[in-house]
Amino acid sequence: MRSMVRNPRVPALSATLVAAALVGLPLGAHAQIAVQNQGYIPFSDAPIDYRSNDLHDPVAKLQRQIEAGKATLVYEPQFGYLRSVLKLLDVPADSQTLVFSKTSFQYPKISPDHPRALYFNDDVYVGKVHDGKALEIVSFDPTQGAIFYLLDERKLARPAFQRAELDCTQCHIAAGTRGIPGVLLQSVYADNTGTLVPGTRTFITDQHSPFTQRWGGWYVTGYEGGEPHMGNAVVSNVAAVSNVQAGSSPALSPLVHRYDPSAYLFPGSDVVALLVLAHQTQMHNLITLTNYETRLALYSYGQTRDAKSPGDAPLPESVRQRFERPAEQLLRYMLFANEAPFPSADKAPIARSSDFVREFEARGIRDSAGRSLRDFDLTTRLFRYPCSYLVYSDAFDAIPDPARSYIYHRLLEILTGRDQSPDFASLSGEDRRAILEILLATKPRLPREWREYANSNHLRLADERSPPNSQEQTHDQ
Repeated sequence: MRSMVRNPRVPALSATLVAAALVGLPLGAHAQIAVQNQGYIPFSDAPIDYRSNDLHDPVAKLQRQIEAGKATLVYEPQFGYLRSVLKLLDVPADSQTLVFSKTSFQYPKISPDHPRALYFNDDVYVGKVHDGKALEIVSFDPTQGAIFYLLDERKLARPAFQRAELDCTQCHIAAGTRGIPGVLLQSVYADNTGTLVPGTRTFITDQHSPFTQRWGGWYVTGYEGGEPHMGNAVVSNVAAVSNVQAGSSPALSPLVHRYDPSAYLFPGSDVVALLVLAHQTQMHNLITLTNYETRLALYSYGQTRDAKSPGDAPLPESVRQRFERPAEQLLRYMLFANEAPFPSADKAPIARSSDFVREFEARGIRDSAGRSLRDFDLTTRLFRYPCSYLVYSDAFDAIPDPARSYIYHRLLEILTGRDQSPDFASLSGEDRRAILEILLATKPRLPREWREYANSNHLRLADERSPPNSQEQTHDQ
C-alpha cells in the first residue's frame, strides 16, 4: 500500500509478493488502517466486479468465523498475531523466506539486520515486517483472484482483517502481475542498507528466470556453492551502476546473515520455498488472467450479438481467441514448458532435507502408486512430475467454461502424446504418462473426454464420492 511520503528510490512494484502495507496515517479509534472505496480501481465494473464483497477467499472465510465467535486471533508480545494467523489459515511457518531490500512501503523498518518475513501456502501469502504496524496478506478468491488485507499488529479487543483496495492495487495491477490483481516476485540490486541502487535493473522472477538473475535482495539458505545468484549479497561498488547501464553486472559483495534468527518464527530463508514461489506466483496470475479474459469475452459477446441468434451458437473466432490465448499460456506454464535448467547437482546441490520440503510434499494428493504432483526433483528441475499442483485449487476449478474445457482438452492432447509440438519437448513419454495417471486417479470431476479415455485404457479414476487422499485442510470449513 502507498505511504503518505513515498521514498523515490522505492519502485512502484512490490518486490515481495504481498501488498505493500502501511498507510502512514495515525490510527483512529476504530483502527482503520486500510484505504477502501476511494479512487479508480481497474475491473470494478461488470462482469468482474472486483470490489464486490461476495468473497470466498481463505481470509474472508476466517473473518466470518471470527465474527461468529467460531475462531479467535491470539496475540503474542513478540510476534503479535502472526503465529495465530498462520495457524488459522493453515500456512506453515517453515515456508518462511526473508527479504532485506527496501521494496515494501514499510521500507524504513526493512534492512539486512531486520529482513521482512514472508509465509505462504497454496492460497495465501502473509508478510511480517519487524516492528511493523500491520500484517500484510494476499488471499486468493476462486473467482476474483488476489484480495489484499491488513491486520493491525496492536493488541486489540476485536482484531479484524481489513480489505485494502486502492493502495495495494496501484502496485499489484501491473505488467509484473500480467495486468490483473496479482502477486509478483522481484530480484533487485540493493546496497548495504537494503536500499535499491539507482539505475540498476530489476527482474520479475518466475520459473523461466535463470538462476543468475534470482533472489537479489533476499536471504537464501539451503543452496551452497555452484552457479552464482544475486541472493545473500549487496552492491559493494555503487559506481558500478554505470557498467550495469552498459549491459554488465555490478560488483556484488557477499552479505553475512546479520539478522537475529530468534526474532523470526524460523531460522532461515529456504531456497526450495523461493523456488516454489517463483512458480506459484505467476501460476496464480495466469489462472486469474484466464478467468478474467473469459468472463470479459463472454460478457462483451453477450452484449453485442444478435438477439435472434441461438444461445448455443458457436462462439466467433475473435471471442475464442480472447480467452484461448491466456488459456494456452496457462497450459504451457502449468506444464513447466521452457523451465530454466537447474544447475547440475554435483556443482550446486539444493538441500532437499528441509522442514519446508517435508511439509510441502506431505500435503500432496497421492495416487495408488504413492505419486504426487508435489514431489520434488531438485536436480534437473523443480518437480519430479512437471504439472502444477495448483490444478487442484479452487481457483483453477473456477475458470469459467469454455476456457476450462479448452484447457482440459489441450492437456489431454499433450499428456496422451497427440501433441508433440516443440513447446512440450521437455516432457518425456514417461513424464506424460505419469502426470496423466496421477491426474486421473486424484482429480475428481474430470471432463467426460478424460473419463472415457481412462475407461477405454483401463486406467484408475478418482473416487467421486469421497475426498482425495490428501493431508491438506480445506479452507471451506
